[in-house]
Amino acid sequence: MSCGICYRMGFARFKPHILMVLAQIGYTFLYLITAASFKHGMNPHVFVTYRHIVGGLVMFPFAYFLERKVRPKLTLAVFLEIFLLSLLGVSLTLNMYFASLKYTSPTFVTSVANTIPSLTFIIAVILRMEAVDVRNPRGIAKIFGTLISLAGAMTMTLYKGPAVQSSPGAPIHITSNSVHENWTKGSILLIGSCISWSTWFIMQAITLKKYPAQLSLTTWINCIGAAQSAVFTVTIQHKRAAWSITYKNDFWSIIYAGVVCSGITVFIQLWCTKQKGPVFVTMFSPLATVLVAVMAYFILGERLHVGRILGAVIITIGLYMVLWGKDRDQNVIRSQEQTILTSNEQMKPKIQMDTSTGSSNRS
Repeated sequence: MSCGICYRMGFARFKPHILMVLAQIGYTFLYLITAASFKHGMNPHVFVTYRHIVGGLVMFPFAYFLERKVRPKLTLAVFLEIFLLSLLGVSLTLNMYFASLKYTSPTFVTSVANTIPSLTFIIAVILRMEAVDVRNPRGIAKIFGTLISLAGAMTMTLYKGPAVQSSPGAPIHITSNSVHENWTKGSILLIGSCISWSTWFIMQAITLKKYPAQLSLTTWINCIGAAQSAVFTVTIQHKRAAWSITYKNDFWSIIYAGVVCSGITVFIQLWCTKQKGPVFVTMFSPLATVLVAVMAYFILGERLHVGRILGAVIITIGLYMVLWGKDRDQNVIRSQEQTILTSNEQMKPKIQMDTSTGSSNRS
């Protein structure tokens, strides 16, 4: 019995960690699938629009039935806030992000995207959403862990080092000329996407306080984001043929991205943001870099450089330090709450019943 209780307590404690690892695994397959689709001419802006249409359709029935009694009223102010949230997280961020993926490579994109945890941490500290005590080891761990993760991301991006021969058994080999079209344009788009994405994670925590229904919020983000992306895509893409899906892999990549990444993963991120905060959620994004680099080596036949291996190790160390610091923060908060609860219990007046007289004495 005690083992079962310990297991449930351990699972409840590490449930956000497990979910975020699964979310990064989901993103890993997305990067590889979309790289293949873009290689065959799939328009990234059309992809983003279709992806969130699918995400909205998939999440709608769950949001409607499961949150029917707990969903708060959608006021105009909250709707405008969700509209801005969708703009930052979908139509603006992802259109820039997937366009940069078309111009560069999956490994490079995920490497630069590792600046998102650092940017999110800085914004959260400025807005006092993240407590940092420089006199305490846990605060120092979060600061240095963030800086170390950023250093690892920069190492993967700026330092290549000697190349490791591509895997001879890779089923798909992508040559650099067919994918890397414009590194300068792709880098600019990616940097803008990272800034917008960091802001999106911060805003999630703010919106969840007013609209805590995560399933419904996921549905709204997908639906509004799809509409925004459609308007943007129509503005820059006038050819009707761009909206047609002729390659079978395009269809399945849209389905996968809509169901897994725009639907399930966004819901997981919202739930974990409510439980642990935006910095916790973004600190897991470096895992996708490591996974993409490994899978790109074995599946796509990309050449793996020593700099990326070294950067992955540095990122992992930084991630552990931040998670250690945040875990200690949670322990301190729980200890303080328990102390307050105990103090309140002790301050309550004690009533002693005199059974012989039926009277009560208050001490």
